[in-house]
Amino acid sequence: MKTIITSIVLFVCSILSAQTQYEQGMGKAMQLWGAGKDDEAVATFERIASVEKTNWLPSYYIAFINTIDVFKTKDKEKAAAYITKAQDALDNATVISPNNPEIMVVQAMLYTAILVQDPMTNGQKYSALAMEQYNKALIIDPKNPRVVFSKAEFEIGGAKYWGTDTKPMCEAIAKSIELFANFKPESQFHPNWGQDRAEKMLAETCKK
Repeated sequence: MKTIITSIVLFVCSILSAQTQYEQGMGKAMQLWGAGKDDEAVATFERIASVEKTNWLPSYYIAFINTIDVFKTKDKEKAAAYITKAQDALDNATVISPNNPEIMVVQAMLYTAILVQDPMTNGQKYSALAMEQYNKALIIDPKNPRVVFSKAEFEIGGAKYWGTDTKPMCEAIAKSIELFANFKPESQFHPNWGQDRAEKMLAETCKK
């Protein structure tokens, strides 16, 4: 009996230790990202992903950071590298967590990033692919504020280009802000971004 109890205690301690290491690693990666050290943050998330093989979050953040970096760079070679790394990470995250609206939002954002690299060549194909992801995500989780806001944000870009009415999108953004107010992430590391962007867009784009 003593041996069994000792084994259980050691097992529980190992679980607690692993959780602490995960939390510390994720916290460090988030801090690096917040400090603008994207490469170091991605490298940290990659180390966590290599250990947490059934956890989609590290791969999600690798994809998210690289996707944002595509929009930030004017260097075509760097953009291509970011796109490849983001897509690989999204593929990994999707295998772990299929039909995940949070992953779908980032996939749609990556399609948009590819689109803006060469709108004349990529516009039709990647616009359709992005909308496909947003529509799927909205069906799965219509109350997810990032899904509602990101879809509306993407559609506003198209509406401005074609000169069509943005009122429906602005209404969706206003709805997303209500959803953000009531949204509770599953953990401190689950996606919880977007409210500030939604509020800014509502104020600066929709109130004009």
